[in-house]
Amino acid sequence: MTTTNRDTKTILPGATLGVLGSGQLGRMFAIAAARMGYRVHVFSPDAESPAGQVAQFETVADYHDSDAIAKFAKSVDVVTLEFENVPALATETASQFAPVRPSGQVLYNTQDRLREKRFLQSIGIPCTPFAPVSTLEELQDAVETVGAPAVLKTTAWGYDGKGQAKFDTPDQAADAWKQLQQQPAVCEGWVDYECEFSMLVARSTLGEVVSYGPILNHHENHILDFSIYPAPELSKYQTEANEISRAIVEKLEVVGIICVEFFLTTDGRILVNEIAPRPHNSGHLTIEACPTSQFEQQVRAICGLPLGSSEPLVPAAMVNLLGHLWQPNEPNWVAAISDPSVRLHLYGKAEARQGRKMGHITVLADSEAEASRKALDARDVLS
Repeated sequence: MTTTNRDTKTILPGATLGVLGSGQLGRMFAIAAARMGYRVHVFSPDAESPAGQVAQFETVADYHDSDAIAKFAKSVDVVTLEFENVPALATETASQFAPVRPSGQVLYNTQDRLREKRFLQSIGIPCTPFAPVSTLEELQDAVETVGAPAVLKTTAWGYDGKGQAKFDTPDQAADAWKQLQQQPAVCEGWVDYECEFSMLVARSTLGEVVSYGPILNHHENHILDFSIYPAPELSKYQTEANEISRAIVEKLEVVGIICVEFFLTTDGRILVNEIAPRPHNSGHLTIEACPTSQFEQQVRAICGLPLGSSEPLVPAAMVNLLGHLWQPNEPNWVAAISDPSVRLHLYGKAEARQGRKMGHITVLADSEAEASRKALDARDVLS
């Protein structure tokens, strides 16, 4: 790829950073950017959004509105992403007027599960066994290829367990695909794993790379429940996970930050599960735990600034706060933060729904076990 002046020009504080998407990731990005002296302009179809509440500028329009995207991109110095389901038209239009980081090509490879798996396979990255499914015949072939049990995942628009259906025997595969309304899918062989962990990897306009992790993750109902960093039990996999993550960002020519999610199998192998071309829920604890949070790192990377330190200062744990905690009454915030080590983050979402991420709690402590216990205890007293 030929490097142009626009690709390497440093974007200094005082500039305006554009964000496609306006959820909680955009909110925390905007807070980090403002602290560094940048203005933030968010674009999404949603009014009164988490990011829109704290950004200096907000455009509420459809991602397919090319005129609105063009006007937005002309008003900013660089555009970044806060979620991966941005239509390609939006990034293509924006890139005509401002650099988009990560690029539309990164988005193209990561927002479709089949393309993502094939990309990983093409560069020799170990991932879960998979086969494409778009017809009943392909489904039958896929089951023969990957076996059962297995998981069907829609190729697009899936996150937090959405667009997934597990089947245990081959004769259940057709019903699982019906659950997904027979959308194009990837059939993934079931992996016996000990745990899931993530690596956050930032790459700057000049190719500097900094990684966080491994961050140990625990899920409930396919939604991240809590994360721990550092995770001493994963330290022996750090070098390999770093090498894999770095290979991914360099092959994709990422500028920005991505999350690589891994399985640690019961026989001691690490396999890539998914890639998210943006900050990640598991990295929220870096706000308190690291000298440079994942959000400040995103700012640094897309602006061509030197990347910051990702080393954890002390052990940290983060727990998600989902919508059910608001039922039947408002959570008891006073009780939760009575422990001075508890840091509360709420996202400003108006409606609390089952499974919806409304905020998180982070705790720093002398040990990973103490941080986890205090974080879980703080969440327990909310209700």
